[in-house]
Amino acid sequence: MEIKVHDFQISILRELLFKPGARFRDLKKFDVTNDHFTFHVNHLIKEGLIAKTNGKYFLTDEGKEFANRMDTDSLKLERQGKIAIAIHAVRKNKGIVEYLVHKRLKEPFYGWYGSHSGKVRWGETPNECARREFLEETGLTGDFTHKGIVHYHHFHKDGRLLEDKYFWVFRVDDVKGEMKEKVPEGENIWMSEKQYRKLKNVFATVDEIVEAVNSKKLFYIDRVRIVDTY
Repeated sequence: MEIKVHDFQISILRELLFKPGARFRDLKKFDVTNDHFTFHVNHLIKEGLIAKTNGKYFLTDEGKEFANRMDTDSLKLERQGKIAIAIHAVRKNKGIVEYLVHKRLKEPFYGWYGSHSGKVRWGETPNECARREFLEETGLTGDFTHKGIVHYHHFHKDGRLLEDKYFWVFRVDDVKGEMKEKVPEGENIWMSEKQYRKLKNVFATVDEIVEAVNSKKLFYIDRVRIVDTY
């Protein structure tokens, strides 16, 4: 769960980035009462971001990682592109190549179609994430091959950047197990290329999928999408 901090608290973390072992009076940069400021200090202690030792305050290991993501000039947390995986499962059914398509049933992009995907968890490798997400969302396993990385920028037609994501792309062959046709996140459907081409609101075109799963070498691609809805 993302930790939320007040501007006062970000200021405290910034001070401790440059002055480990600061005292209370050194951290109090705002013109507020001691009780008010103490509330913010105690919140950071409760969240495990700072600790008090012998009357001095220090960043904890968790606090160092958290504070390291801040822009020390603006005193705001930096927004960074998300790390995720995209999974293209492939099979032959009566001689026809089919792709396992996921119809998304949650916001954002409710009702859109594409590959199975998920965010890489803290401490998890992309390969581990891909296998976990595929099993959770489909009930299936298979042989995973890392094909490359796609960096997506989704812009609203009015110019707003909606999403900034890096996807580690995997192809899955020799799929095994009993497929879950529907999970809380969406529906799972095997589709031929012809069927996929008829879909509207897709994250990747058929041509982009075919290019990815059949690539003979690792690739890196930057892609921009302009969308009407999010």
